Amino acid sequence: MSSIVAIVGRPNVGKSTFFNRLVKRREAIVDSVSGVTRDRHYGKTEWNGKEFSVIDTGGYVVGSDDIFEGEIRKQVQLAIDEADIIVFVVDVEQGITPMDQAVAKILRQVEKPLFMAVNKVDNAMRDADAVEFYNLGLGDYFTISSINGSGTGELLDAIVEEIPEPLDEEEQENELPRFAIVGRPNAGKSSFINALIGEDRNIVTNIAGTTRDTIDTKYNRFGFEFNLVDTAGIRKKSKVKEDLEFYSVMRAVRAIEHCDVAVLVIDATRDFEGQDEKIFWLAEKNRKGVVILVNKWDLVEKETNTMRDFENQVRKKIAPFTDVPIVFISALTKQRIFKAIETAVQVHQNRSRKIQTSKLNETMLEIVQNFPPPATKGKFIKIKYCMQLPTHTPQFAFFANLPQYIKEPYKRFVENKLREHYDFNGVPLGIYFRQK
Repeated sequence: MSSIVAIVGRPNVGKSTFFNRLVKRREAIVDSVSGVTRDRHYGKTEWNGKEFSVIDTGGYVVGSDDIFEGEIRKQVQLAIDEADIIVFVVDVEQGITPMDQAVAKILRQVEKPLFMAVNKVDNAMRDADAVEFYNLGLGDYFTISSINGSGTGELLDAIVEEIPEPLDEEEQENELPRFAIVGRPNAGKSSFINALIGEDRNIVTNIAGTTRDTIDTKYNRFGFEFNLVDTAGIRKKSKVKEDLEFYSVMRAVRAIEHCDVAVLVIDATRDFEGQDEKIFWLAEKNRKGVVILVNKWDLVEKETNTMRDFENQVRKKIAPFTDVPIVFISALTKQRIFKAIETAVQVHQNRSRKIQTSKLNETMLEIVQNFPPPATKGKFIKIKYCMQLPTHTPQFAFFANLPQYIKEPYKRFVENKLREHYDFNGVPLGIYFRQK
């Protein structure tokens, strides 16, 4: 269970560059033109042994100051509502601007951990210029240079001090499993939970964003016991499509962080769209179990291969992680809703599966000896031993003489063979090659 860190600030202060440095890849587009980041980016990172999610809240194309100030206020407020820690990025080159003052005014009322990062400080003269930012009334600041990494270590040290220690193995096992019901607005998440528990616990309307808060429901029937979490949590901002999507993703991030299995509900009448993919990959990055429920299947006109074609289309979009159960349901008619829960329970069991080292070696060593990694630079690679790591989610280490030469395609080959011999349906696997 980790925390969410939101990066806020006006456009063109270097939020996306800072985000890219944290997640260690160029995921957010960076340009000198303000407002390039329109879609929100989210990733997973780790520092000093603690994992956390990072959200780059993006910028807006500048119109008039009045319009812009209203938009940035919404953006910052959304981040404040959902994140555990806020990083406010400002630009030492530009100094304090009216937009910075507007954001600072909102942030002064926040009771969550807040860090001000003065960016683009890459020499001693600029370090002295950063003193100006005390005038924002937010206390101490960190001077950083996102582009070369200067000062980011000190900032990250301070951030992870605010992140609680992860639960140990025994505490996690004693907790009831948590199944988060995630998906786009109006996909039928609340209807699914109501159908499952047999009462109208959650308000259901055809307006996207009816569910505003995360709602926990304990489920204890038919031999199953777990917590269901309805995570819609989107405010009624149907006219502001960008905000609506951002809010749903923020809630999905929080729900996924705190769950064991993410049950992704998609609308059969709207296909498997971009936001569904984003939420799916969030769950995969967080190493959560995943079940895909295709809801409103009763509204789809069917032919002989309609279900097969829809399933193939979904699997194509989630490749290479295609070993995921897909269940076609109707929350309205209660078609296959218990099958959906049985599948989620099975995925949770798969996620907890432990394989004896002797049996693992007996199975996998024969495979890797018959199909070894391709030789590189005239050197033959030999895998001599493997084991499941003592982690809460399934992760495996393979010990080889030259692990640095083993490429991604072979890693996927090994993962596929593991899935062939052991049931890890719906569970992301970690495969690591280490020096023998």
